[in-house]
Amino acid sequence: MIIQRMSDTQATSFPPLPSNSALEGVAPAPHLGVIRVAGDEAVSFLQGQLTNDFALLKPDQARLAAFLSAKGRMQASFVGLVRVPGEVLLVCSRDILETVRKRLSMFVLRAKAKLTDASDEIAVYGVAGATVAQLAGREMPAWSRQDVGNAQTVGLPPAAGQARALWLAPAGEPAPAGPPLTVALWSWGEVASGVATLTAPLVEAFVPQMLNYESVGGVNFKKGCYPGQEVVARSQFRGTLKRRAFLVHSDEELAVGADVFHSGDAEQPCGTVVQCAAAPQGGFDAIVSMQIAAAENGSLTAVGAEGPALSLRALPYPLLDDI
Repeated sequence: MIIQRMSDTQATSFPPLPSNSALEGVAPAPHLGVIRVAGDEAVSFLQGQLTNDFALLKPDQARLAAFLSAKGRMQASFVGLVRVPGEVLLVCSRDILETVRKRLSMFVLRAKAKLTDASDEIAVYGVAGATVAQLAGREMPAWSRQDVGNAQTVGLPPAAGQARALWLAPAGEPAPAGPPLTVALWSWGEVASGVATLTAPLVEAFVPQMLNYESVGGVNFKKGCYPGQEVVARSQFRGTLKRRAFLVHSDEELAVGADVFHSGDAEQPCGTVVQCAAAPQGGFDAIVSMQIAAAENGSLTAVGAEGPALSLRALPYPLLDDI
């Protein structure tokens, strides 16, 4: 049973990010690539490697999942789906794709599964706003899946009140129909959703809960073993988690991997910028992973004590305190 409760910190009345009606249409997603896992044991192989349950994945579902080190640190994040029996597609950041593909391949051993880079064979687009339902023929809740011809549509968590989805189709097929959406605005929607995609600067920096993955459908605590599972479970059930993901706004540009500082300690960083994008209303929005206590009082800056000021914004989802 899952009991959904807002933590005291998240219950604080931080202002939300502004809604944006311009988050509408279709954008290319050149920063995303696709790993194909093919073979009779593709699903069972991934079941033993990732944080989410692929064995119980239904045809109308997709999964958010992470691949961890033995110490429970995230080496990659994926949006995954079973394209056809014996073929799983994993969408991830292109800058870590080849490294992660090789790392995962080391664990295949005798399993009937082969991992290849399918980024040149499968085009990935971001779809937002009313265009999502128009293309899919229905509303697309987060982590739902709908086939449209040769394409697969995966519902994503909304951003600033707008629906979002990924569109995967064979390379060479026409782009999905819809108003053009800039890559920059799609990237802002990724940040506004509060669901981070792991990129190269931050490999092995976080356990999944530090990015709120257990609260956005990225961790299944009832599935079988996978690398790092004990660390993830201990963080969840023994109250050892001290960091969470938060949304922030800055008037100045931010960089992934930049340290975050609290006014109570100018020497030691309290967090890290995970993902950032230019905000359509001006300035920059970001997902930061930082100490929970740092959000309770005082002020925040990036880079250093005299760096860009950060103001907290409300997450668009509650945190799951009890699993």
